[in-house]
Amino acid sequence: MEARRSSLELLLDERAEAQVRALWRALADAGLSSLARHEAPSNRPHVTLLALAGLSADAAPQDVPLPVPLVLGPPLLMGEGDRRVLALAIVPSAELLALQRQVRQAAGGDDAQQDPHFAAGRWLPHVTLARRLRLADAAQALALMGPSIEAHAVALRHWDPETATITTIASAPAS
Repeated sequence: MEARRSSLELLLDERAEAQVRALWRALADAGLSSLARHEAPSNRPHVTLLALAGLSADAAPQDVPLPVPLVLGPPLLMGEGDRRVLALAIVPSAELLALQRQVRQAAGGDDAQQDPHFAAGRWLPHVTLARRLRLADAAQALALMGPSIEAHAVALRHWDPETATITTIASAPAS
């Protein structure tokens, strides 16, 4: 069995997180797949910068430039078959791409052990709204989406699914 992948993730500012959680609730209230039903402390709206088996919190850079402005743009459906991931695409700014590259390089670059989805030129930044959304429900789910969300990434965390441990690596200065 393949080891579960730890990840380095950006967390959103309070207002943007509340807007994403409202979308989670709208999907759940409509009887659709939604991350609102997953109540673990690790389940927060986030942008995964890197996921890798054996990735430790020590692999993250310590000098992360936060906050990073983000635009949570149009919804997208990812995957194949009759179930998809519903997410909000993140407009890939130069600042966000540079941060993801910094994180990737601190963790060992683009070597063979890394997931190619996180490699330079392949990474698709997004915030997940639902997993396993039935394709037949996609139109109903998409109708619940609103305008773009202006946000800031305000923290970098490490998530270890093997130990269910969340470690905050960096946070934006309080404003």
